[in-house]
Amino acid sequence: MNKITETLQMDHLIMEALREDISSEDVTTNSVMKEAVEGEVELICKQDGVIAGLQVFERVFQLLDGETKAEFFCKDGDVVKAGELLGKVTGDIRVLLSGERVALNYLQRMSGIASYTRSVADLLSGSRTKLLDTRKTTPNMRIFEKYAVRVGGGYNHRYNLSDGVLLKDNHIGAAGSVTKAVQMAKEYAPFVRKIEVEVENLDMVKEAVEAGADIIMLDNMSAEEMREAIRIIDGRAETECSGNVTKENIGRLTSLGVDYISSGALTHSAPILDISLKNLHAI
Repeated sequence: MNKITETLQMDHLIMEALREDISSEDVTTNSVMKEAVEGEVELICKQDGVIAGLQVFERVFQLLDGETKAEFFCKDGDVVKAGELLGKVTGDIRVLLSGERVALNYLQRMSGIASYTRSVADLLSGSRTKLLDTRKTTPNMRIFEKYAVRVGGGYNHRYNLSDGVLLKDNHIGAAGSVTKAVQMAKEYAPFVRKIEVEVENLDMVKEAVEAGADIIMLDNMSAEEMREAIRIIDGRAETECSGNVTKENIGRLTSLGVDYISSGALTHSAPILDISLKNLHAI
């Protein structure tokens, strides 16, 4: 996805989030602020972590009022500390108040994913294995969450169903076998697309290799089974392991020598990073 497409999609999604939060008006803000007053508010980190989503945070306010300005004292990917002043936002106080929650929701969520991803990616440091995310993302948050994974040191698996061929158990069941599923995919998909097959046992591994799969995903196998699977594959396909991979159990996979480890937990289980807007005042 190129930068122009990302911006167009991002703006649309942010506007939907703002419409969800402000269906007609911000009654509270409008009751205490009758007219425009220039103000400033501080962005403060309340927890150690990795920051991600600063441009998205700023964009929320700019879509409400293009005159709003943000000054940041860090950049995406930086390690931040509890109590650290991350930046300041200046503009119409009504805009600062009305956009606060949506802007922080994006920044907290994205920074939480980046922080968790960094902690998992660090466990693979020194190996050739790449850490991948999955499509287990929050609806309408995928573009933001997958960006946060990259900021945290992970890599993106396919973005959506149009992005690549991944034959999972139900696809294989619908086709009748691993071999038939791979053959159908090769006939239908453009030749430039890699074909990945999810396998659950060693017989399926052998069949996927013989069928000419480009990538073989070892799903929910024991470490012993995965070692044997890698021996069987013997470099004839790229290898990926998956299945309930978290920071707590990824250690058992680091010595296998697979090409990729994918983890849905990067996006579906990462806690937010606690960040606040404080000390709002007129200037």
